[in-house]
Amino acid sequence: MITRSNLAEQLREYQIRSKNEWASVSFLYSNFSPTTSRVDVAIYVIWELVILSLVVFAAVSLYFRHLRLAMFLLCAAVVLLVCMKVMKQIVLARKKKRRMLLPLSM
Repeated sequence: MITRSNLAEQLREYQIRSKNEWASVSFLYSNFSPTTSRVDVAIYVIWELVILSLVVFAAVSLYFRHLRLAMFLLCAAVVLLVCMKVMKQIVLARKKKRRMLLPLSM
């Protein structure tokens, strides 16, 4: 027989499994919450790849002694990192607010 406690336990187990699957995907954001969707994770991974490429290009430009270009690329990487963190907080707050609007019976 399906009871509320069984459903809650299954949901908890699913969330734990889902969190463990996606925790290793991202090197900057390894603490994804169970409410984070796979689309959000994919977007964050793309952002991280862009930031990593900017850092690599900055290192290459330093090798060729282009200090201004390297500083510009590093600043752009830091700005993108801050934007990514702010966007994550905004999305999580929006999801939390939407969840609070649901009726208690759901």
